[in-house]
Amino acid sequence: MKNLTFVDTVRIQAFAGNGGNGVASFRREKFIPYGGPDGGDGGAGGSVFLRASKDVASLLDLHFAPIVRATHGEKGRGQQQYGRGGPDKIVPVPLGTEVRDFETGEFLGEVLADGDLLKVAQGGKGGLGNMHFQTSTHQAPTEFTEGTPGEIKTLRLTMKTVADVGLVGYPNAGKSTLLSQLSAARPKVAAYPFTTLHPQVGTVVFDATHAIKVADVPGLLKDAHKGVGLGHAFLRHVERTNFLLFVIDMAGYDGRNPTDDFRNLREELRLYNPELAERPYWVLANKMDEPAAKKNLAAFKRQTKEKPLELAAALGEGVPALKTKLFKRFFPGEKLLEI
Repeated sequence: MKNLTFVDTVRIQAFAGNGGNGVASFRREKFIPYGGPDGGDGGAGGSVFLRASKDVASLLDLHFAPIVRATHGEKGRGQQQYGRGGPDKIVPVPLGTEVRDFETGEFLGEVLADGDLLKVAQGGKGGLGNMHFQTSTHQAPTEFTEGTPGEIKTLRLTMKTVADVGLVGYPNAGKSTLLSQLSAARPKVAAYPFTTLHPQVGTVVFDATHAIKVADVPGLLKDAHKGVGLGHAFLRHVERTNFLLFVIDMAGYDGRNPTDDFRNLREELRLYNPELAERPYWVLANKMDEPAAKKNLAAFKRQTKEKPLELAAALGEGVPALKTKLFKRFFPGEKLLEI
C-alpha cells in the first residue's frame, strides 16, 4: 500500500453556501390595524476561501477530505429581520498553492505568503423580503425573492514550494547532504537513488536578521519534463525559486559523466519551462574528496566554460565559502551582525 505522507496535488470540490430566501410577512400589532409589509431579506451564503499557512506542509488533509462546504444563509423573518449570513469556509493550504479549474485548466489564483487568502467559490446572495416591494399603489405586496445558489467548483490544487534557492541535481548528487550542512533541515540521506521523495525546505540562517530558504527537491532523470521518474514533482517545485544551485557529482558515481549531467539538467529545465533555462544559477562541484573528481572537474571546466565552486558536502568542506557567497548575493552591501 502506498504510504501517503506528502501530497502536492489534489482535486477538490468546493461548495459555497446558498443565499437564504426573503420572506413575505406583514406587521401585526394591536392598535395598528394597517400594518405594512415587514418581511426581511435572506442572509448571504458563505464563500469558500483558501488561506496560505506556514504550518501546513502538504495537501494531505484535502486528499482525504476533498469535499469542502460553506454554510447556507438563513431565510429572512418578519419584523424586518434579516437572515443570518452563512459563515465562510476557510481552508488552510501550504504556501505556494496554485489553483486551477479542474476541467479547463484555467488559472484561478495562488496563495504565496502566510495569511494570503483566495476566494475559490462565491456564496449566493440572500433573497429580498416583501418590504422592498411596497409602493404607493401596491401597499400589501406578497412578492419576495429566493436566494441565489452558491458556486460549486471542481478545482485542481497544486503545491509549488516557495523558496529562494532550488538545489538541482541527479539522484545521489549530494543535494540532501548539502542541505543538512547549510541548514537545520534533516532530509533523508543514503547511498541509493530517490532518498528525497518530496521537497525538503531548509532555512539558511546567516545571523539574527538575515536568512534564506533553500529547497532540496526530488532528483531528476532524463525525460523528466515528460514525467519520467519523479520529474513533474521535481520541476514544479523548482518553478517558484528565483535562483538555482546545480549540484554535480564530480566523482562520476555509477559511471556518470559530470558534463553530460549538467547539460541534461539544463535541457530538462528548458523543455519543461523555457523560463527556467533563464534563471540565474551557480554550479557546485560536489564530492571533490573522491579520487576521480579532480580529473573530471578539469574536463568539466574545459567543456562547459563554467567555474564551479568546489565542495565535499559530506565532510562540510566548501560549505562555509558557499554560505558566504549566498549571503553576498542575496544581501549585497550588507554586513553580518556580530553574534
